[in-house]
Amino acid sequence: MHAMQYELPLPTDYDMGIIRARVARVGHLLDDWEGLGLKAYLIRERGVHGSPVNQYAPFYLWNTVDGMNRFLWGGAFQGIVNDFGRPAVRQWTGLAHAEGTGAHAAFAVRRREPLPDGTELTALMADAVAETERLAAEDGAVLAAAAVDPHRWELVHFSLWEHATAKAGGDVFEVLHLSAPGRDRLPRGRQW
Repeated sequence: MHAMQYELPLPTDYDMGIIRARVARVGHLLDDWEGLGLKAYLIRERGVHGSPVNQYAPFYLWNTVDGMNRFLWGGAFQGIVNDFGRPAVRQWTGLAHAEGTGAHAAFAVRRREPLPDGTELTALMADAVAETERLAAEDGAVLAAAAVDPHRWELVHFSLWEHATAKAGGDVFEVLHLSAPGRDRLPRGRQW
């Protein structure tokens, strides 16, 4: 599993209805993308759920590098580049994935945290797996995942929820659409 996200910061007076309309128009295009586990079309609106910004920030869990590369280099990503410029695309290596019992993803929570120097990596990764399982077991959780960027030594926890929650601790996003053609094929549990 590979995690990926890009963030498009938008002006404070930006009409977020433009992003909602865009997702309504094109969100379905990845509903059957080969190699994609899921794409959550995410937004944050300034002043809503504690967000200080307006932002469009899709989050992906990929089953295959081929699928991810086909998205980035095969033309699909060019639409974002054409409309908003070329954003930095962050990638993380998958650590864990767990399914919850929630049925409909209306919100997402993303928490990024640096991995401190001098701490044993095995223990940190075991804690990340345990946190993924804890989040997925919470009432209203649809799924939870953890991944790490070993270049920046950054851990990301990502979870989908039926309702807005503080149980996951992090940035809260509204889910506008969920493309999940390979969600059932995302590897479960610890990924090593």
